[in-house]
Amino acid sequence: MKTPVWTKPVATGAVIGAIATAIIGFSWGGWVTSSSAGKMAASQSRAEVVSALLPVCVANAQADPAVEATLAAIRKADSYARDDMLMKTGWATMPGAERPDRQLATACRRSLLDES
Repeated sequence: MKTPVWTKPVATGAVIGAIATAIIGFSWGGWVTSSSAGKMAASQSRAEVVSALLPVCVANAQADPAVEATLAAIRKADSYARDDMLMKTGWATMPGAERPDRQLATACRRSLLDES
């Protein structure tokens, strides 16, 4: 059986078109792999949980009688030690949790110290 002369150019064009479509789709089209989509979803859900728990942390801080002294000490501390200091206060430890949450502590510190 003889193949038509036009078969090779059509097949080559189809392969090149498929490759170009994939490159354009992943580069500019917003396509992502399932693993990347899973990572983005997990990150977004974690941010939403921290956002939902932030008022609890702020309320814990406001209920502490030594809040002003603690916040003053946190302000004076080096920037890398501030979250650890806030975690030691227990404000970022949610009821039922065994230890404080670092992301919540960061958000709480920023909220309490009016940082952006």
